[in-house]
Amino acid sequence: MLEQHSDSLWTVDGDRVHMLAIPFETRMTVVKLQNGDLWLHSPVALTDARAEALLALGPVRHIVAPNKFHHLFVKPWQERFPDAMSWGDPSLVRRRSELRFDHTLGDEAEAAWKPEIDQLLFTGSRVLSEVVFHHAASRTLILTDIVQNHDPALDGAFWRWVKRVNRIVAPDGEAPLDWRMTVRDKRAARASLERMLRWDIDRVIVSHGLCIETGGREYVENAFRWLER
Repeated sequence: MLEQHSDSLWTVDGDRVHMLAIPFETRMTVVKLQNGDLWLHSPVALTDARAEALLALGPVRHIVAPNKFHHLFVKPWQERFPDAMSWGDPSLVRRRSELRFDHTLGDEAEAAWKPEIDQLLFTGSRVLSEVVFHHAASRTLILTDIVQNHDPALDGAFWRWVKRVNRIVAPDGEAPLDWRMTVRDKRAARASLERMLRWDIDRVIVSHGLCIETGGREYVENAFRWLER
């Protein structure tokens, strides 16, 4: 249910979802802050078992939706944990006014979790921006859609081929080719990347695919080498 990566960091693998018919694995990241509060990144489908597993760790206080596509399961978690604060990517908050967000995520770490978790808004795409996070204690970069690393064992031949064309198949998953094509402001994207690489990165958690448990900085540099051109 919960995969532990450090003393204060876990992931929860959720159900597969489909976007434009393409199958995606889902993953939620859970950080236990020093005050005991739980911080949930990109919630997966809510089940009683998942909720109970988290309650065994501590109270759920922060529900984070890091880009405009990762909102599918936010509302059930809000209803299950009404005292939790909900945080949304700026484009998501504008796009989905029917969802309740207490705060809009910014380009700097929020006071509620600074200095334990750092953040920045990765810009440059005309279609999809994303708030990315860094958990300092575990040297973990937390990404959502801008890098994917799908497990080829979970797909049939057709979808493996589709994902290879899009350059998102493990062990060499990168920034998706379809997303790269929307990055028109490469100067802004490079600035975001440079800021991200200033963090002390060893592990990389992705929402879609296999995580990188060590050597994460080199992995990220390779995933974004296309920005150098």
